Amino acid sequence: MSNKQEQTDNITPAMRQYLQIKERYPDSILFFRMGDFYEMFFEDALTAAPILEIALTTRNKNKEDAVPLCGFPYHAVESYIAKLVEKGFKVALCDQIEDPKQAKGIVKREVVRVITPGLATDSLTAGDNNFLLALSSVSHSLGYALIDVSTGEAFVGAAPDIPALKEDIGDFNWQETVIAAEYANLYDKEFPCLCINHYPQSAITKEDIAAIRQAFPQAFGEERIEENKEGLMALLLGLFYILKTQKGHVPHISRAHWRETKSFLIIDDTAKTNLEIFISSAGNKQGSLLSIIDRTITPMGARKLKWWLASPLKNILSIAARHDAVGEIKNAHQTRVQLRNALKGIGDIERLTGRITMAIANARDILALKNSLTALPTLKKLLMIFSQSSLSQIQERLETFEDVVALVERAITDSPPLTIREGGIIKRGYDTQLDEMFDIAHDGKKWIAALEEKERRRTGIPSLKVGFNNVFGYYIEITKAHSAQAPSEYIRKQTLVNAERYINEELKGYEETVLGAEEKIREREYQLFCAIRSEISAQAGRLRASAAVIAEMDCLASLAEVAERNSYTRPRIDDEGIIEIKDGRHPVVERMHLNEAFVPNDTFLDWEDNRLLIITGPNMAGKSTYIRQVALLVIMAQMGSFLPASSARIGIVDRVFTRIGAADNLARGQSTFMVEMVEVANILHNATPKSLIVLDEVGRGTSTFDGMSIAWAVAEYLLDKIGARALFATHYHQLTELALVHHKGVKNYNIAVKEYGERIIFLRKILEGGASRSYGIQVARLAGIPNTVIGRAKELLLNLEENEIIILDVTCRSSSPKGEIQMGLFEREDRQIMEEIKNLDPETMTPIDALNTIHRWHALLLEKTRTH
Repeated sequence: MSNKQEQTDNITPAMRQYLQIKERYPDSILFFRMGDFYEMFFEDALTAAPILEIALTTRNKNKEDAVPLCGFPYHAVESYIAKLVEKGFKVALCDQIEDPKQAKGIVKREVVRVITPGLATDSLTAGDNNFLLALSSVSHSLGYALIDVSTGEAFVGAAPDIPALKEDIGDFNWQETVIAAEYANLYDKEFPCLCINHYPQSAITKEDIAAIRQAFPQAFGEERIEENKEGLMALLLGLFYILKTQKGHVPHISRAHWRETKSFLIIDDTAKTNLEIFISSAGNKQGSLLSIIDRTITPMGARKLKWWLASPLKNILSIAARHDAVGEIKNAHQTRVQLRNALKGIGDIERLTGRITMAIANARDILALKNSLTALPTLKKLLMIFSQSSLSQIQERLETFEDVVALVERAITDSPPLTIREGGIIKRGYDTQLDEMFDIAHDGKKWIAALEEKERRRTGIPSLKVGFNNVFGYYIEITKAHSAQAPSEYIRKQTLVNAERYINEELKGYEETVLGAEEKIREREYQLFCAIRSEISAQAGRLRASAAVIAEMDCLASLAEVAERNSYTRPRIDDEGIIEIKDGRHPVVERMHLNEAFVPNDTFLDWEDNRLLIITGPNMAGKSTYIRQVALLVIMAQMGSFLPASSARIGIVDRVFTRIGAADNLARGQSTFMVEMVEVANILHNATPKSLIVLDEVGRGTSTFDGMSIAWAVAEYLLDKIGARALFATHYHQLTELALVHHKGVKNYNIAVKEYGERIIFLRKILEGGASRSYGIQVARLAGIPNTVIGRAKELLLNLEENEIIILDVTCRSSSPKGEIQMGLFEREDRQIMEEIKNLDPETMTPIDALNTIHRWHALLLEKTRTH
């Protein structure tokens, strides 16, 4: 800024004003209003122009002190703000705060609002929240607050350490952090974000706290928050930041809720990714569990359903209440259709209310709110049909807002413009003063005709006429032949070839009234609109409460719709530890357009003999699909959904853990195997007997013996130390011996395969018992591996299976000279002995034959040892 300051003696007053304001907002891109444009200068212009895809130019071209600049029309400001905020920038919106026509000297300008990634209200994804995360610390405990100004939601909590904090807030999508400056070193690296702000926690005074509580009175009041210093400090820090940036446009924040993670089934980020709950492996919503169960209609419903899926319940009564409601809606087909049709008329009441309370809503926003509210009486009437308690409560809590609807219908025109300062917003008949202005401005023809007739009679000049043009304004025109009859009070205004034009006091007064009327109309409409917006803003608490119950209704109707469409059944929920699913189906895979029908499978897990299911079978047969399916069905059941199964019993699960797939994390210097082991370690440290664990191919990232040993040890730990219910898919067939050796609680299952010569058919059916082989070579053949490679692999596999010993120091040649037989993996003597064992008949051998045979084998092996 120092270089620019040196130029201030040579720049215009407007540019000096810009520099002074920019100095107060050094971390923001300053949108500086100049007439009908917003302009950016210096570094702001250089930064913003390529992002906004607008031309970069300069002031004082071809001079050493040329100033980079760029700009755009003021009416397009929202789209340009959105582009910068999406990239993590802050935007300071600097407007003209006085009428340029009334200004003496430079027009007064001031920043009216700062838009940041965490405080954006426009161009947001309808189904996603946009949270600001505030982090503080008190007494060695960590506090957090998450606030969405667009919806008014706020959540507060505390955690003993960073891992627990990450787990608590893992379900939230925050775009910006406000961190207590004293703890920046603790938080910055652990919670990276495009936009990070540091505020000294100690600098928030008692006066600041009083101002915060006065500005956001609804946010406080929950006992747990008031008692918890860590959470309360984080909430105060977040609200302090909002108060400082919004410049009087304070959003309505509903009562903040204490975040109690113990109430929810915890699904960590690894499990969400592996199970493709919100995003498929391709990176899209399509192909995820959310894409299957989300048939919500309103934006509020879409956001709430996502919450339900991210944080399934653990309370049996609460889960049952959701199932009751879904079941009743599902069975009332015709009413459900009508309900969903009514929901189609409802927009995003939460975010519209947010814009209104922040005083940034335009007339179209107000009209959209009114149109949404007009659907509520129909919705409330339809809800009266249901008897289930949750639905009855929704019906009782839903307000219909006839007062707000009547106000908007009486006041706002049906097709208002985007801007609120250009007029065309307020209907005739709403305001007497405005109507008089309308009459003056728009009924001028009648007044002029009346004046013209009066002056003709008074002067006796039949050709006298009253007119108007843009250059000279209003005038009385008299032909040259009658100009001598012009009254003395007429003042000559313009002389023409054949006529004289005059004005009198009456016409002059009318001219002043008319020419100022349009401007006065715009100002009066703006005042009236702001008053209407404030009146609606006062109802924000009611509006958001009703929006919340609409969202709940939308979620329940969505789950009911999906249950009927996809033939889902209601699960039984209890706390007895049994997970029993009959004819379970993977909710996503069964909806894909596959070449084969989906094969349902049963599942039985408990805390006794069926704690650990070892699942073996070939690749591509369906092991991974099956184990993911079980986890997804548990999550669906506890969020309140019906299930793709003929019947299901779900014993409450407190956490779902997964270890699936192969991936590395090169950015953190972690190999595929290290990532795998980190995930397994997390499971073994945090799982409880009530957890559900899904493991796929543990130990495959290292050597066979290492991997098998790790897999075996992990399985033993799950059985002996944790006692959780677990599904363990593996190619290590040796693990099936866990059920045979000494471990109670292990059951073996395999994926059925049908063999036809060299071909295999995957039956996709889970059967009890372990698989004897993995059919890897057959799968390789299906994948198109060359026949030469397939043939050699079969030869090597035969040697491995016959000897069951791997001799590590033997070289295997993949090709041989012509006429030379390729060497096998094992020595000739070994193969000879194995071949004899294979061909002998123990039933016909005499004892002496057996002793002689063993003696001969012993001699061969001794001779081999000497020669080596």
